[in-house]
This record gives sequence, structure tokens and C-alpha cells, in this order.
Amino acid sequence: MTDLHAGPSYTHMSHAGTPELLGGASERVRDLLARMTLREKLAQLVGLWVGAGTDGEVVAPLRDAMLGEVAPFETFAADGLGHLTRVFGTRPVEPATGRRALREAQRWLVDHTRLGIPAIAHEECLTGLAAAWRATTFPTPLAWGANFDAELVEQMGAAIGETMAALGVHQGLAPVLDVVRDPRWGRVDECIGEDPYLVGTLGAAYVRGLQSAGVVATLKHFVGYSASRAGRNLAPVSAGPREVADVLLPPFEMAVLDGGARSGMHPYAEIDGVPVAADARLLTDLLRERWGFDGTVVADYFGVAFLRTLHHVADDLGHAAGLALVAGVDVELPTGNA
Repeated sequence: MTDLHAGPSYTHMSHAGTPELLGGASERVRDLLARMTLREKLAQLVGLWVGAGTDGEVVAPLRDAMLGEVAPFETFAADGLGHLTRVFGTRPVEPATGRRALREAQRWLVDHTRLGIPAIAHEECLTGLAAAWRATTFPTPLAWGANFDAELVEQMGAAIGETMAALGVHQGLAPVLDVVRDPRWGRVDECIGEDPYLVGTLGAAYVRGLQSAGVVATLKHFVGYSASRAGRNLAPVSAGPREVADVLLPPFEMAVLDGGARSGMHPYAEIDGVPVAADARLLTDLLRERWGFDGTVVADYFGVAFLRTLHHVADDLGHAAGLALVAGVDVELPTGNA
């Protein structure tokens, strides 16, 4: 849970189920947490896709199969809501229209839930705020890598963040720090390059820039996504410990320790047979305990439910949710379907 008026302060649920305030949480956050019921705490762990962007675009694997029947906003968010997912949608929308939809959703949460806690609004923003008509679109990350100008990338990140903050958006789903070495992979154009140091240096610069405007950066996709077998989007990863440690992890470590990133997103991948979304060794032992990360880990869209439907390590959606939460996933996106 973030105090949207006092900078990022996060709540993490420990393995024992006890809320722990991490960082310098304000008195407002402490007071709210003390008064929250279990249902209200659980409501802060999920997002909901709502607002100006009901356009039918497919922006996540198996979206139609995973969404199914979605309860009305007023019913779904009766106990509160953690995230508002891509209110601006997936096709260009007038900034005023998207901002109005976001404002109305936030006003409903403040006026009609018991504690009046607004949600965190997130949007895609890798090369600029996606779907906002006339928002500046910057060059592909491949061009960042070719230029290797960290100062320029930081300035770009700040410009993107200023646009997002002006429209009421709190979190951006960028940068992509996947080290990419197989040109067959379908998301190569979102990646910076094939060298871990290059990716980490520019990724950390982007994080510093975006967060200088007050917008939380989200590191994608921690970790291994781009190393999938045969370059396929949802294929397993067969990387050994040395490749993971020396090639895939360094950009994320640099973005956490040098960039101060406040959020990360797990991938759809499984590494050596273990889905990252259920791997506490990565999401808790390494990320939080060794690197000292105290932000939030958000799910890649439908990634929690995929523990049952794709990876087959969970008996049902409740089991999938438990595995993810214990491993270290804080927020289920795009909506709370597990």
C-alpha cells in the first residue's frame, strides 16, 4: 500500500502473514494499516482493468481465456483496490478523456470504500506513455543501447515520468532489462542489448529519470524471460546457475542498487523447471534479503493464474495465489482472478 501523497512507502506481507511496514511509512499509512480488515488488506493485493481502455486489444497472452466474467467495478472494489490497470487503454485516447476516467475511478474509491484509499494507477511507458494521444514517443531501447548515453536516457526517463505524473499515473511498467541474445524472440525491440553491463547501466539511468518525476519504475522481467527455449514467448528457460548469475541478473542488480528501483515484475518463464512467480529463492532470498530491495513485486499479466494453467504446479487458483504470495509476489495484475 502506498501513501500517494508522501512518496513510495510499501507494505509487504511476510511469510508468517504478519504485515511489515518497510521504509519510512507515514503516520497516515500506519493508521490505515492498523484499521484495515483482512478483506481490505487482500483488496490491496490485486488490480482491475477499468476506465477509458475498453477496446478489446490483446496485450497479454491468453487474455480472453483468462479474464472470463469480470465483476462490475463497484462490486469488485467494494473493499478497496490495489491497482488501476491501464486506464488509458491500448489505443490512442485523448489525454483529457483518460485523465477523466482515472479521476472518476479514484474518486469512487475515496468516496465509496470504508477507508477511502486511492489505487495505484499504472501504465506502459517504455518509449513514452502508451495510448495517450500526442504523448511523445521516444526511440526504441535498441537505439539506447547503440548510443550508450546514460545521461540522455535518464533525461528521457524524466520526460516520460513528467507526462505520466501530470495525468495522474503513479507507476510505469518499464524498463525492460532482459538481456537478449536470440533474435527470434518476439520482444527483442523492447530490449536494450546483449551485454549485461550495457543493459544495467542504461536501465538504471532510465529508472533514475522516471522516478525523479515521482513515478515508480518497474523492472521487467525478473528474471530469465528473454532466454526462453527457441526464442518462444512462453517457453521454459534452460539457463544454468552461471548464466543466470553472470548474464541475466546483473542488469536487475544494477537497477536496484544503482537506480533505486521501487518495483519489479516477474516473468512468465520457468528456470530449470521452477516458475519464477513461485520461486522464493529469487523473489525473496536474492531480491529482498541479499539486494535489500523493499519495493513491490507485481505479477506479469495473468502470471499468477498461469501457475495452474501453464506451469501446472498449482491445484487451483487459490493454491496458485498462495504459492505466488509466499514466494514474494505482492500484487496480482492485471486483475484479481486468482
